[in-house]
Amino acid sequence: VIDDLGAILVIAFFYTDTISWYNLMASLGIFVLLLIFNRAKVRNLIPYIIGGIFMWYFMLQSGVHATITGVLLAFALPFGNGNKRSTSYIMQHFLHRPVTYFILPVFALANTAIVIDLNWQNALTQDYTLGILLGLLIGKPVGIFCFSYLSAYFKLGSLPEATTWKSIFGVSFLGGIGFTMSIFISLLAFNDLEHINNSKLMILIASVLAGIVGYIALKLVLKNSKSKTISSF
Repeated sequence: VIDDLGAILVIAFFYTDTISWYNLMASLGIFVLLLIFNRAKVRNLIPYIIGGIFMWYFMLQSGVHATITGVLLAFALPFGNGNKRSTSYIMQHFLHRPVTYFILPVFALANTAIVIDLNWQNALTQDYTLGILLGLLIGKPVGIFCFSYLSAYFKLGSLPEATTWKSIFGVSFLGGIGFTMSIFISLLAFNDLEHINNSKLMILIASVLAGIVGYIALKLVLKNSKSKTISSF
């Protein structure tokens, strides 16, 4: 989730050509109003939904990618103690099924469509496709592992019980499985179909490789852990 939020921020800051400050200020003004509702302990979802719709409209008109609206609205929703009666939980529970079973599948079907020609292997040696490969297969695992380690080192978090840094290392590779946001950014970054198609192909290849490496790493770690547990008995 945090990694997707980071991708959305990248979209907002680096894929914006021109900005309409009037519309941007209107959108941010609504965001501030929703924060005031939050502080005033307004728990009814209706003001947040209506405000979120208007905030999305003004953000879209501002030139900043409207996906940032979802992030802002999430921060504005009252969380409380996170139980089932909290506003954010109710919203999440309401959106879970339509997002999982409709929105994401439609996005996948609409944006994957990869054309594989006879010289498809040439696409794998381009600078931008190699950048995608290194970003997903090395950049994301290194980033996940290092930030996890630093958060534990500075006492911002701790390892779950019976978890080792070797298992975190294996899980970090699973974080290299990219799809929705990776393809989304590719669609924004490139204008011609060749670059977009090659990017999609490399995203899928890198995701498969990251999944395989993560699976093997975790299998070895868990196997060794199981062997040690048996030997201790």
